[in-house]
Amino acid sequence: MKVEVLYFAGLREAVGCARERLELPAGIVTAGALREHLRARGGAWTDALAEGRTLRVAVDQAMAAADTPLRDGAEVAFFPPVTGG
Repeated sequence: MKVEVLYFAGLREAVGCARERLELPAGIVTAGALREHLRARGGAWTDALAEGRTLRVAVDQAMAAADTPLRDGAEVAFFPPVTGG
């Protein structure tokens, strides 16, 4: 399965890219599994996508949870929570 992954704000700066197209290994079928897969790259990826770090994820431009299934050609975006006031 191929997906387009987008990174926003400080996350984009931490990992050094805004987007990438990935061919996922078998078994990476949810947004949460994708995050774990990316975190396993090590280095900046491990820190930026750390398990305890609050991040939002969207799949095909709709807010998603870790158990949201992915489909071939999906767009998956990771971004920090928005703050304001």
